[in-house]
Amino acid sequence: MSLTSDRCLILACGNTLRGEDGVGPWLAEWARQRFADQPGIRILFRQQWTPELAEDLAHAQSVLFIDCSIDSEPGSLKLTPVEPALGGQEHSTHHLGAAGLLALARELYHSQPHEALQLTIGAGSTELSELFSPAVTAALPQACRLIEETVLYLIA
Repeated sequence: MSLTSDRCLILACGNTLRGEDGVGPWLAEWARQRFADQPGIRILFRQQWTPELAEDLAHAQSVLFIDCSIDSEPGSLKLTPVEPALGGQEHSTHHLGAAGLLALARELYHSQPHEALQLTIGAGSTELSELFSPAVTAALPQACRLIEETVLYLIA
C-alpha cells in the first residue's frame, strides 16, 4: 500500500465512444490540464468504477466523482455529497457507484476521504457516438467552473 496521500482525487467515469457518457473523461482531461501544476491533485478516469479504485480512495483526503446521469435533464449539473453505501449495498466484482467505492475503501482499508462529492451532468444519449448534444456542450464551461471551484474548496 502506498503511503502517499492525495489532497484531492478526481475520479471520472465514462465511455468516450458512447455519446454523452464520455463527458466524464472529457472533464477529467480538462481537469488534468487545469491542475497540472497543482501538487496533491490526482485525476483518474475509467470506463467504469471498479473495486480496485478503493485503495486510491482510501489514500485521498477528498474526492470529486464525475459522471453523467441518464436520469437528469441533458446538460443539467448537480453537485451532491456522497456517503458510503450501507451494509454491503453496491458490492460488485465488476463495477461500483461512488457510494459503493467509499464503503469498500472503508471496509478494506479502514480509511476513506474526509469529504466526498459527486458532480453529474445530465446526458441525453449514450448511443454509439463521439459527439455531445448541444445541451451538454453548452454546459461544459459551467461544469469546468464548478470543478475548479469545488477542487479549490476541497484543497483549502
